Amino acid sequence: MSEDKVSTLLSDVAVEGDIVEKDKIIIDAKINGDVKSEDVVTHANSNIKGNIKSKSASLGGKLNGNVNADQISIKKTADIDGVLNQKTLSIEEGATLKIKTQTYK
Repeated sequence: MSEDKVSTLLSDVAVEGDIVEKDKIIIDAKINGDVKSEDVVTHANSNIKGNIKSKSASLGGKLNGNVNADQISIKKTADIDGVLNQKTLSIEEGATLKIKTQTYK
């Protein structure tokens, strides 16, 4: 039985360029580039300028870019400016959003 791999970028990390992670990535860092992963989780301190492509995205930080995911969950700490494409979308009360959204089947 294989264990899922999780990569974590803490708040003292800054990345210039795209990130590709096969399994799951947890981001609390500053990223200037696109993120592609099976499962993306962003925390309150994260600041991403780029697009996110994943199967599942749980967003809790600042994002200036588009998200393409089967499932998007927006936390109350999120500040998002971009276009969301998803199958399912959930938004907690209190999130700051400037978005367009499109649901696909």
